Amino acid sequence: MRLIRTSLTYKDLQPKLKPLVDYLFERVPSGVGSKGFLRLNKGEMRDMMVDGTKWCIDQGHGWKEDIERTESNGKIDWADPEKVSDKALSRGAAQIGTLGSGNHYLEIQVVKKENIHDEKLAKAFGLFENQIVIMVHCGSRGFGHQIATDYLKVFDKAMPKYGITVRDRELSCAPFSSEEGQNYYQAMACAANMAFANRQVILHRIRECFSKVFNKSAEELEMHQIYDVAHNVAKVEKHKVDGKMKELIMHRKGATRCFGPGNSELPKIYQKTGQPVIIGGSMETGSYLLVGTNKSEEETFGSTAHGAGRTMSRTKAKREFKGEDLQKGMQKRGIYVHAVSMSGLAEEAGAAYKNVDDVIATTEKAGISKSVCKLIPLGNVKGTVDFSALNLISPWIALILLFVTLML
Repeated sequence: MRLIRTSLTYKDLQPKLKPLVDYLFERVPSGVGSKGFLRLNKGEMRDMMVDGTKWCIDQGHGWKEDIERTESNGKIDWADPEKVSDKALSRGAAQIGTLGSGNHYLEIQVVKKENIHDEKLAKAFGLFENQIVIMVHCGSRGFGHQIATDYLKVFDKAMPKYGITVRDRELSCAPFSSEEGQNYYQAMACAANMAFANRQVILHRIRECFSKVFNKSAEELEMHQIYDVAHNVAKVEKHKVDGKMKELIMHRKGATRCFGPGNSELPKIYQKTGQPVIIGGSMETGSYLLVGTNKSEEETFGSTAHGAGRTMSRTKAKREFKGEDLQKGMQKRGIYVHAVSMSGLAEEAGAAYKNVDDVIATTEKAGISKSVCKLIPLGNVKGTVDFSALNLISPWIALILLFVTLML
């Protein structure tokens, strides 16, 4: 998840919303199999896998300040390209700068006065009434999918050696400390770095699009990144367990890191506030910017929710809703959506998701994150696809069961 602020207001945006969304749809490829405007050779791909966001900045695709405003500075240090297959390399090399499909999106949002829940924190993050912001949700695309697929096969062959049996081959796994486990851990870091780079290149393209439509430079439009945070990654972190600090593999799948004020992992600009936390809701209802708390580090290993979460399957949503009707209804409410397919759009109906307000209220009541403001959708580029026609394995499913041995 990535959030970018601007100096634009709702009044500035309103007359240009539709052409802007259409232009973003054109310039930021979305959907299954989409290919980016960057085409990397194997050497460039390996450099990107190691350096993540920094590689993008060095290539001119962003601002230096973007690095510190990204989780882990946009780079997982233990990435090793030698642990990634040529097939994964080939898939990833053509997909840098693409949005993807499913629930991935690029959304233009507005900060309304009544939705600012903490004025002091909002000001600290550069937010103000009627401001336009942009949110991006996407990951490592087919690259991460291929890495997971490759290592499921490796684990399947390795399990007898470790006396492991599973009921489904897609749950194949290996101990973290094993050679196979370590190889996957390093390959997974390559996928995480590609995801950071992918969102960075998309940010660069967003800045270009806004600049062209509004006839001002991105600097003049003050298009500063607030933060980029992963919600599908595993890292070695130190946390207190039974009163003692221990090194653990912290795997956040369907969760978001939310470190509180003073955490040494945070950049200087967020030491006093705590970490910005970006929570997606739905294309109809809105999303949230939260901030991490010290209590989350005590009770949930510095983690909170990653989004609203679904209430119905994609198949059921397609039976309940029609994409065309959703698109027309949203446009009447001032939300313009440009999607790859109407069938896929139906899967993302707001009613197919939990009430994001209730989710945020729950995390606040638990004290593990605090709401800064709610962000209301105005325009959405949706990388939708009809998943019923595909046979996809979860791109990170191996990660869930890799860490049979949790402690180092």
